[in-house]
Amino acid sequence: MSIAHNPILKGFYPDPSICRAGEDFYIAVSSFVYAPGVPLFHSKDLAHWEQVGNILDRESQLPVDGEISRGIFAPTIRFHEGTYYMITTNVSHGGNFYVTAEKPEGPWSEPNYLEDCPGIDPSLFFDDDGKCYYVGTRPNPEGDRYNGDWEIWVQELDLEKKQLVGESMAIWKGAVKDVIWPEGPHLYKIGDWYYLVHAEGGTGPEHAISVARSKELFHWFEGCPRNPIFSHRNLGKDYPIIYAGHGDLVDDADGNWYIVMLASRQCKRHCSIGRETFLAKVEWEDGWPVIAQGVGRLEETVELPLAEHLFAEENDWSDSLHFHGKELDQRLVGIEKRDETIYSLTERPGYLRLYTRPERIEDTCYPSYLGLRQKDYGFAASCGVVFDPKTEHECGGVVLFQNHENHMVVEIVQSGSGRGVRIRTVVKGAEEVIAERGLQADAAEPVEILIKGKEQQACVWIREAGETWLLKEGIDLLPYTTEEAGGFVGCTLGMYTSSNGQAGGNTCDFAWFDLKRAE
Repeated sequence: MSIAHNPILKGFYPDPSICRAGEDFYIAVSSFVYAPGVPLFHSKDLAHWEQVGNILDRESQLPVDGEISRGIFAPTIRFHEGTYYMITTNVSHGGNFYVTAEKPEGPWSEPNYLEDCPGIDPSLFFDDDGKCYYVGTRPNPEGDRYNGDWEIWVQELDLEKKQLVGESMAIWKGAVKDVIWPEGPHLYKIGDWYYLVHAEGGTGPEHAISVARSKELFHWFEGCPRNPIFSHRNLGKDYPIIYAGHGDLVDDADGNWYIVMLASRQCKRHCSIGRETFLAKVEWEDGWPVIAQGVGRLEETVELPLAEHLFAEENDWSDSLHFHGKELDQRLVGIEKRDETIYSLTERPGYLRLYTRPERIEDTCYPSYLGLRQKDYGFAASCGVVFDPKTEHECGGVVLFQNHENHMVVEIVQSGSGRGVRIRTVVKGAEEVIAERGLQADAAEPVEILIKGKEQQACVWIREAGETWLLKEGIDLLPYTTEEAGGFVGCTLGMYTSSNGQAGGNTCDFAWFDLKRAE
C-alpha cells in the first residue's frame, strides 16, 4: 500500500494528463510561455513522482512569446503500441500539434501541426480497431452567443498522413444549460461505452468535471444524471482547496480507477502558487464514474492499493541548486526560451553565470531569468549573488515573478560611489522602490539574498561580510496572485540580471539558489 499526499505535484503544474504504460504512470502538465515546455513526471505507485524531463525541450518545438499565460495549453499524454504521444495547443504559434517518442524521457519528435483544427485542449483516443481520433473543444460554429459558448468535437486522425481525415462532428456541449467553456475533453472506451470526461465552468471558482457517454463515437453523447460529477464550487470561498476540475482518468493493472485534476490551495482567498495536480479515487456505479466516493471532495491523503515506490529525487520541497555540472537542472525554467544566449555553467566553474542584457523582465521578451516554481505559502528562497554593476542601469538579483506587470525584484545596483541592494515592486505595471541600503562586502564575494514568505507576506534579509541584516519586512504578496494579476500561471522565484534597455556586456554570477519550505 502507498499513501498519496495531495497535491501530488506541488506548485504551478496545471491541466494534468495521465497515462499508464505497463506498471508505469506518467503525468504531463501545461507550461504556457515557460521553457522548457510540458514537464513530465513518472510514478509507479501514483503517490511518489519524479520529473523525468520536459517534453518540449528545444526551441524548434517551442516557438512561444508574448504574455506569460499564452504559449502551451493543456497537454494530453497517451501510450499506444509502444509509442508515447503528447498533443497540445500552442496559442502563440501554430495551434494544435502533437509530438511522439519511443521513450518518455525523449527525445520527442518535432511538432506535427494539424490543419483545419480550430480550438484548444486537444486529446487523442485510440479505438479498439486501432484508429486514432482527435477530440477537442472549439467555438460555436454558428457564432458565440456569449463568452465561452464552445462545443466538444471529434474527428479521425490519420497518424501516417499526420492529418485529420473525414468529417468532424460535435458530440457534446456541456452538462449545464448555457454552460461556459466545455474544455479539457478526454475520451475512453470502457466496456461497451465511449465515455467523455471534460471540464466546464471556466478554470476558476465555477470549475467542475462532467461526464457523458455513448455507444457510438460519432453520435450525440448523453450526460450523467448527476452532472457535474465533481466540483468544489459548492464548498464556499473559504474552503482551502478551490478551482477543482480538468480531470483525466487512468486505471492500474488490477482494474482500479483514479483521476488526476487541477485545483488550487488558497491563502487569504488568493492563490499565488497557481493550479496544482491532485489525485482522487474513482468508483463505478450504474455505469458512471464516482469521484472520491462517500467524500465528494479532494482529500489530503489517498490510500492506494499499490506497492510503495520511492525515488531518490522527487518533486518535493528540496529544490537546492548548486552549479557544478555542465547542464542546467531540469526544474529551472526560462521565459520563452532557456539556452546559452543568457547563461553559462563553464565560464566560471561552480557558478551559474547570467549575461546582463538589455531585456527587462517587465517586458514581454526573453530576459536573463531562470526560476523555480513556488510550492507553498511558507517558503524561504536563498541565493548567493556576485555582481558588480558598471552603470546605474544594471541590476542583478532575485525575482518573485507572477507576470511581466506584477513581480518583486531584490537587486544589487550601483548606489552612489559604491554598490547597494534594493527592493523594487512592480504592480499592474507601476514600479516602486520600497527599500534600499548600501553594501560593504567585496564585490567578488557572494551576497546572500534571503526572501522568506508566510501567509502572503514576505521579509527580505541580506547576508554580507559576515553580517546579517533585515532589509524589509511586512511586504504584501497579494498583488502577485492570480486573483489580482490575472492569468493562468503561478509564481516562480529565480535569478535575474538586466541592463534595463541600455547596452549590456556585464555578467552576474550565482553561487547557489535554494527554495525550501519554511513555517
